[in-house]
Amino acid sequence: MQKVKFFLILVMFIFLIVGCKKENVLPLQDGVLTVGMECAYAPFNWTTITETENSVPISGTNNFCDGYDVKVARILADSLDVKLEIKALPFESLIEALNVNDIDAIIAGMSPTAERKQTIAFTDVYYRSEQVVVVKKNGPYQNAKSVTDFSGARISAQLGTLQVNLIEQLTGAILHTPLDDYPLLVHALNSSDIDGFIAEVPVANQIINTNNNLTYVTLTEKAFVVDDSEVTIAIGLRKTDTDLLKQLNATLKTITLLEREAWMEKFILATTGEI
Repeated sequence: MQKVKFFLILVMFIFLIVGCKKENVLPLQDGVLTVGMECAYAPFNWTTITETENSVPISGTNNFCDGYDVKVARILADSLDVKLEIKALPFESLIEALNVNDIDAIIAGMSPTAERKQTIAFTDVYYRSEQVVVVKKNGPYQNAKSVTDFSGARISAQLGTLQVNLIEQLTGAILHTPLDDYPLLVHALNSSDIDGFIAEVPVANQIINTNNNLTYVTLTEKAFVVDDSEVTIAIGLRKTDTDLLKQLNATLKTITLLEREAWMEKFILATTGEI
């Protein structure tokens, strides 16, 4: 009987210690930072069969994910002294995956909009970009300079992104059904199913570098009206992961603007095969 009592007390003591520890540790208790991204949003992230010094295996596949977001994720994982795992998920499912604990962070070119802030937290900004319209060279919209120059144009954007909401700012434009990713948007434009789609500059640069018949227009006379949160990119976290948020922000502060721009230029070139 004494042995049984001793065993029960020992078990309770162990549970007490473990319970105390959980209150003070990061959510990465398995020693892994699991990051969700599309791996289909070059130059931020894309899928490849080629392993590089920057690429990371995509969980559950034989492929790798590479790009700007992967670079940022690697630096953050190193700063936390944990391993990095990448899960390729559709963009519109990333927030749900985060909140059900399938991933620890979203590093996927996601803007910290007010709507998204209702359900998740965001780190400081790690990239800032501009919105443009990708169109055909020598097409009717290649010289557009204003939101009023797209009357009758069939314009699309990636499903679940802020670019969908920007279409309505193009006076007289026809909203085409949003598509799942940019390869589908490029195909739709090349097939003349649409007349253009909205993208941010790094994505647009990558696209026109690999599609010589396409270009993009920057609206300089009457541009898109956007909130600052819609043209910046940050890392999505669960609202309860406050300690992790502080640590990631501390690391992001060590990365200079010059380094960020150099990385983006490198990954744009990498997607075109120029390096």
